[in-house]
Amino acid sequence: MTNTYLTSTDTSNEDADAPISETDAERLIRAICFKTGPPGVIGAELEWLVRDAADPSLIVPFGRIREVLDYVEKPGILPGAGLLTLEPGGQVELSTAPAKDLSDCVAAASGDLAVLHEAFGDAGLVLTGNGIDPLRRPSRVLHQPRYAAMEEYFDRDGHWGRLMMCSTASVQVSVDAGLEHDGTSGYAFRWRLLHALGPVLVGAFANSPLRRGQPTGWKCTRQLVWSRLDPGRTRPPEGAEPGAGRQATSPLLRPNGSGDARENWVRYAMDADVLCVRQPDGQPWTVPAGLTFRDWLRGADQPRPPGFQGPAGPTADDLIYHLSTLFPPVRPRGHLELRMIDAQPGDGWVIPVAVVAALTDDPVAADAAMVAVEPVWHQLDPPGQQVPASRAARPGPARQAVASPWLRAARLGLADPVLAKAARECFKAADAALGRLDAPPRVRNAVADFAERYVRRARCPADDILDTIAHLEGQS
Repeated sequence: MTNTYLTSTDTSNEDADAPISETDAERLIRAICFKTGPPGVIGAELEWLVRDAADPSLIVPFGRIREVLDYVEKPGILPGAGLLTLEPGGQVELSTAPAKDLSDCVAAASGDLAVLHEAFGDAGLVLTGNGIDPLRRPSRVLHQPRYAAMEEYFDRDGHWGRLMMCSTASVQVSVDAGLEHDGTSGYAFRWRLLHALGPVLVGAFANSPLRRGQPTGWKCTRQLVWSRLDPGRTRPPEGAEPGAGRQATSPLLRPNGSGDARENWVRYAMDADVLCVRQPDGQPWTVPAGLTFRDWLRGADQPRPPGFQGPAGPTADDLIYHLSTLFPPVRPRGHLELRMIDAQPGDGWVIPVAVVAALTDDPVAADAAMVAVEPVWHQLDPPGQQVPASRAARPGPARQAVASPWLRAARLGLADPVLAKAARECFKAADAALGRLDAPPRVRNAVADFAERYVRRARCPADDILDTIAHLEGQS
């Protein structure tokens, strides 16, 4: 949920205090969300749950976490100069500075994480990599008005928002948007590729099968949680996903929808509900239900946000803040930010960062990945029919999730044979690309070991957790 950009957002031509028009808002979104340039720069945002080393079921008081951060945030403590932030439930996030290549990104993050793990360990705390907290109830420790408003907003649709805010953690990978052309290094191709790859990444790195100590029936419960939140800010935009259906001859070349990625993102952002409006100290940031950003711009017949003291319409700064409250699986922020990967144990974060870099920045691997994932988007359930999205998003029998590649991956991981085959081919392409990209041996070996341990065996990290639970239950 941090606001780190690989490329700067220039709003110097906008008057921060003056309302903007609908036309100006659309122009600004086009300008800042897909900044084109040659691929290569990469960054990562690594989220960690914080547990008590002696009793992982305890809620860790915020003061203990803050004390450690006060130390490691001192100048010169983190060798890679990463940015540290806190998520609402006390999760710690390390955001790397933009790196010129994969090697520099991994080196910077590894150096910073070594310091973090040692500092938290000295305080009797442990940073753990799970997609969702396997033991504890969600407990918000940050009380800034943004998070209070966010909690109230998502509470309208149940408890899922609190779970997302306070109990989940991820590996987020950021890559350049790409160039202004139609090839594999063009932003349009990369945008489609990353969405097409999404379910494979969900399934391969699924690592959140438990909640409150019990199996949920999902390998990636974190993805289930996201699927139950406001679809207007969490689903992919129109045209981003491949077309689906067995009759499609090349769905990956024929997006599910039409129009340029920029224009589709403009509509997505403008038609998303306003989550919160920044207010003077002491005033709530909550807004009425159903107020889209376009409504706010047009001064539609909607209630004004309570206590709103600002201009009659939103400013450029309000728009940029609104964009930071949108959470699709791939978010355009100048660069492209992948948000669908579960947090990984130990140094496991290196593997998804390396795989994404290899499959996006190597043209041969990008083409191979696009071909590999095409069958993932052909599956229907039952044959010849699609399960309605409203039904597929609900917990229940595994067959209900088959129509959605995202939910199929979340429930089954690589136990789904089509996803498993796609993952094998993608990891094979990534390994070859890492060789061409001269990736460090440590990184390439980590990817190869993960492929051998999990991908080639149609397994994911969640399966190890479930095996341990089954073993313990068998002994009891």
